[in-house]
Formats: sequence, C-alpha cells, structure tokens
Amino acid sequence: MPKLERTIDIAASQDKVWQIIDDDDNYPKWNIVVNEVTKLGEGNYFFKTNVGDITSTRIETNAPESLAATQEGSPMTSLGYILKPKGDIIEATIWTEFDDANQETILGIAGEMLLKSLKKYAEHLESGGNPDEFNKK
Repeated sequence: MPKLERTIDIAASQDKVWQIIDDDDNYPKWNIVVNEVTKLGEGNYFFKTNVGDITSTRIETNAPESLAATQEGSPMTSLGYILKPKGDIIEATIWTEFDDANQETILGIAGEMLLKSLKKYAEHLESGGNPDEFNKK
C-alpha cells in the first residue's frame, strides 16, 4: 500500500497544534476541505467535504505527539499527524496510506494544502487571534 508524507514548520506551541488536530468537531473552522462534521461516536466522525463524504475513525492517539485515523469514502485508507518540537516551532507531518498509486500526486497536493491550513490557523491562534474571526480560505 503506497504511503506519503508532507511536512511543514509551524510557529506555534506543540500544545496549541495538538489541540487543533485533536478536536475533530472544529475541523470545519480551519480545515480547507471540511465543511461540516457530525460526531458518530467516540473517535468516530462523519465529514462533509469539498471532495465527498468521509467517515473517519480514530485508531491511535498519543498526545501531544501523534494521532491516526482510518478513512471510509476517501481515496485515503488512513491518515495521521506527527508533531515534533524544533526549538520554538513545531514540525508537523501529515501522512496517508492509500490504495491507488496513481493518486499519489493529488494526495500529496492535498496534504500540502491541509498543512498550510493548519499552519495558518495555529499561528493565528498563537498570536492571540480570535478563532471566530479566522478565514480559512
């Protein structure tokens, strides 16, 4: 099964970035593709996205370093985040596993877009910005 990773540096605390990625209910606030979220159960969410409907089930949580989830209704079978402190910044990595190797390029672009959204939101909050005034577009 193919796997890819994308990484970005974020000028925010590890705790701040962790709070964002660990809070599935608020993904529509910052995640560029998520429009709505419905909690189905503990660690289980239904996302209405720009690219279709996805059911996500959390399979691993190692606060505040990493999390992973399976995906149904998505070209990705699983995805996760890894957070590593680097001095005053966080190195955030998103990874995904997927079935169709032909989708590697587009999934790589999607991963980069998600990380840029995360970076923009985390740095907005870290600088004292109001989450309700954040524009994810």
